[in-house]
Amino acid sequence: MEPAAEKTIATNRKAFFNYEVLERAEAGVALLGSEVKSIREGGLNFRDSFVEFRGGELFLIGCRIGPYSHANIQNHAEERDRKLLLHKREILKLGGRATEKGLTIVPLKAYFKKGRVKLEIGLARGKQAHDKRAALRRKDLERETRQAIKDRRG
Repeated sequence: MEPAAEKTIATNRKAFFNYEVLERAEAGVALLGSEVKSIREGGLNFRDSFVEFRGGELFLIGCRIGPYSHANIQNHAEERDRKLLLHKREILKLGGRATEKGLTIVPLKAYFKKGRVKLEIGLARGKQAHDKRAALRRKDLERETRQAIKDRRG
């Protein structure tokens, strides 16, 4: 049996710049119908979003899903807290580790898997300013190397 096609909806590129991702997990998201339709239109934004461990459950906070264009007056609230769906032991494991000093859970990527919206979340540690500068330097060096190889071939 071949693996189900995954269609990436959005990635949180800022998370990889601001955080060092230690561990990853896949979570389902409890959404309303108008939210799913809005996501299919490209209305998902991860800016300033994070995952919070509250009452033995994980919630996605600050993720903006724009209003669905064809919905009526009963459209969804754009920045409501959304429950993440994981197995209990995964929730407790991630929640327990996130309470450690300096660790947080951030959304990394949203995608469709077998028609359902899935979220890749990561247990992360915040980078210091010098780590961010080193990452930018490395990125610039890789870009220059690719350009030099391209110029040499062409």
